[in-house]
Amino acid sequence: MRVRPAMFVVMLVAMVRIGPSAPAQHLDPPNPAGVRMGHVHYTVQNVDANRDFWVRLGGTPGRTFGSTAVVGFPGLMILLSEGPASGNSEGSVVNHLAFRVRALSDVEAAGFDVEHLEGYQGIGSVFTPEGERIELFDETATNMGFTTDTGRPAPVADRHNRPLATDIASHHIHLYVPEADVARAKAWYATTFGATPGMRWRYDAVDLPGINFNFSASPAALEPTTGRMLDHIGLEVDNLEAFCRQLESAGIRLDEPYTMIGPGIGTAVLTDPWGTRIELTEGFDSF
Repeated sequence: MRVRPAMFVVMLVAMVRIGPSAPAQHLDPPNPAGVRMGHVHYTVQNVDANRDFWVRLGGTPGRTFGSTAVVGFPGLMILLSEGPASGNSEGSVVNHLAFRVRALSDVEAAGFDVEHLEGYQGIGSVFTPEGERIELFDETATNMGFTTDTGRPAPVADRHNRPLATDIASHHIHLYVPEADVARAKAWYATTFGATPGMRWRYDAVDLPGINFNFSASPAALEPTTGRMLDHIGLEVDNLEAFCRQLESAGIRLDEPYTMIGPGIGTAVLTDPWGTRIELTEGFDSF
């Protein structure tokens, strides 16, 4: 059975009440709008095998509760729940998740088969046990930098232009939308979440603490994320209840309204105009 976002939070809070919490997951400080990257939630057939993949890639294992596991990385958490999926991310609006690493050779030395991108230095992909593609950029890659649309420095977003401070860190989530909607998608994410608009190489992009959203053109609309292996993304939001009121006053409909399900723990769900399911959470940074 698929674990819905609200069900996940309820189980997580229950586990915290009866035992010690999982290791800190190192989410970045929020932007002025109170928003930062939180998690990416995958639905998989074999939680143990996928958790091992993410830990070998450099993640920190957190608590496993029921059939859901947490693996932490600098900038985000990976959530793994057992259940059926209609397909991998490719074919949906969210095409892939990408990380920075120090060297692709280090990843290969850890036992991964790296599929190098022909013609581009320092870019490759690895595949989860169930075929989900994860893009990797090492320190020799020349197309992972970010420039703001204003041309002015943005200290948080400038992390993409500096050497990697850890062995691995989250880099971007790549969305594919109809060609006529690329500029609109960029503006929607910048306005809705207070993200910094700019360019990542040749891609329209916006930056949030912990993640860069890249937007590419697709000839046609793609499938929504709900039900795919990458079912939804999660953003951690300070003062979530007030944030949700702001969204609704701006005409954004919440699929699941703000709910406080424990002391300091809140959740809400929305879907962007192109089919990306987004869980908004408050309090996940304590797990």
